[in-house]
Amino acid sequence: MVFPDDIFLLSFSTQDMIYSALLFLWAGFVRSGLGFGGAALGLPLMLFIYDQPLFWLPVIGSHLLFFSAMTLRTRIHDVDWAFLKFSAFYIIPAALVGVFGLITLPSQLLVYFIYGITLFYAVLWLFSISITSRHSWSDKLLLAFGGYVAGTSLTGAPLMVSVFMRHVSREQLRNTLFVLWFILVSIKMLTFLSFAVPLHFLSALLLIPAATVGHVLGLKAHETILQNDALFKRVIGGFLLIICVLGLWHNS
Repeated sequence: MVFPDDIFLLSFSTQDMIYSALLFLWAGFVRSGLGFGGAALGLPLMLFIYDQPLFWLPVIGSHLLFFSAMTLRTRIHDVDWAFLKFSAFYIIPAALVGVFGLITLPSQLLVYFIYGITLFYAVLWLFSISITSRHSWSDKLLLAFGGYVAGTSLTGAPLMVSVFMRHVSREQLRNTLFVLWFILVSIKMLTFLSFAVPLHFLSALLLIPAATVGHVLGLKAHETILQNDALFKRVIGGFLLIICVLGLWHNS
């Protein structure tokens, strides 16, 4: 793959910079409000502004590392380390395969993959269909496939969360997931460095204030979102369905 040039956020039009800030505010809100899904609900929209996943993913990765560390700073003691260790055995190898695919696959194919997997989530959420697993083998399959999707596009959270929700207590779930995201994103960012993929740190830094506003709002709304989880996901599912159809049509 030919990596995108080290494009800088300030080279965007004023309108696109405003849209980018609003989308990172939204991604920050979802990430801290649900404990997952910031990339899954933000990246498909970001691709309308600039259709290069390898520009947005390092920026999202930098924010995930920053906000995960900030969230866990006082909560690292309240993590289900036993299940995290078990799940990592299946997630991390698959994520490494996914990261390799992200770097080697054509950009257009990655765009189709991102919209396709997000369209799958949109349909599930719109019609209140839950990804459930009642067997050990299906847990492992969802963890591995979620790890692969996370490695490829950082949008594998809903697949892995369906397993974590069954094995991790509600009180420890968000903190445990933040540790998992920190590990996965660290692997992805180190791989980017190894392959000389631009990390766009300056662009990430410029977008931190918007993401911080979203992060704080999400923390405040966390309990409310959980109490209205089905309605929240149904509304978002309908919105994402429209976005993904438009995105696939635009890139066809």
